[in-house]
Amino acid sequence: MITRPPLGRTEMTALVVDYLELLWNRGRADLAYRFVADDLIEHGPSLPDGRRALIELIRGVRQRFPHARFELRRIAATGDLVFAHSLFTTGPGDRGTVVMDVFRIQGDLIVEHWQVRERVPAVVVGGHPVV
Repeated sequence: MITRPPLGRTEMTALVVDYLELLWNRGRADLAYRFVADDLIEHGPSLPDGRRALIELIRGVRQRFPHARFELRRIAATGDLVFAHSLFTTGPGDRGTVVMDVFRIQGDLIVEHWQVRERVPAVVVGGHPVV
């Protein structure tokens, strides 16, 4: 087995940017093996562990919402974690959902994932954007 050195912060953030763009925005679930470990640990309440479940989710979302996309607003990395703050929309006219993803990277793959989501409200008391 070949062991690769761990990715640096720049490479880890690039991995997550490419993952969001290729798999989610372009629907290239067939490329999941490049980004996600086969035994991905998923902390979300509605998705089981594993790359196969993620592929099925992406395909289902893209089939139902062909114009769905993540608009990445902020990204940061520390240690083996990458934090991505995004606006997810299903298509034109959708106000969207604010998404905060946390990815744990091991080697050159995403091995663990956490996500927090909140619909973008019509009114924000402070007047500042939520994403």
